[in-house]
Amino acid sequence: MSDDTLSLELNLREVTGKKVKILRANGTVPAVIHDHGKTSINVEAPYLAMYRTYMHAGKHHPVQLTAGDKKFTALIKSVTFEPKKNMLTHVVFNAVNRNQKVEAEVPIHPRYAEGEDSTPAERKSLVVLEQLAAIEVRAIPDKIPDVLYYDAEKLVDDGDSVAVKDLEIPDGVEIDEEMLDHPVATVTTTAALDAANAAQAGPEEEATTEAEATPEDTGATAEATTETEQK
Repeated sequence: MSDDTLSLELNLREVTGKKVKILRANGTVPAVIHDHGKTSINVEAPYLAMYRTYMHAGKHHPVQLTAGDKKFTALIKSVTFEPKKNMLTHVVFNAVNRNQKVEAEVPIHPRYAEGEDSTPAERKSLVVLEQLAAIEVRAIPDKIPDVLYYDAEKLVDDGDSVAVKDLEIPDGVEIDEEMLDHPVATVTTTAALDAANAAQAGPEEEATTEAEATPEDTGATAEATTETEQK
């Protein structure tokens, strides 16, 4: 992980329930700290401070919290955003013990060759499908990496792929063995990607066409039946 120490000063919060709308309207984000089975602590912080902390910490970087006269080392467990304006509306912190291993979600990024910003496959107009953007790891908080990298130079030709076991995993970081063979990125052709997309869309389009045709077909059948009955 990076050496940057993230800290956030929180105010204890008495407002709960639907009344937190007032806090949000005044530029404050409500939050809660879960602390190893103890009574949860309701807290709040100014919007910009909370948002910047989340953007820097994600769900993998420890944050030093101060809430009243208490201090915690915590990870962000979850966040809530208001979908229309994409505004942060709530944060859940999990207090952690610096000497005990915890689980955290770490993003996965390609490591390109020096001077490059794409894979060899992409430089040949092939397509790289990202199949895993982040993965859960287990480590003591100070050992949780900010990012897990894979060697992008391994993605050269159609069919080449990188799996979890190919990630650059630092010492002290554990990953579930069942995930080791899970693909992270795979090379394919534009034609193969288009064919796969068409195959996925095909049944749905056929079902829609069939559904749209049904009323007309039914009406035609009804008219033919009426004519037969009149005859």
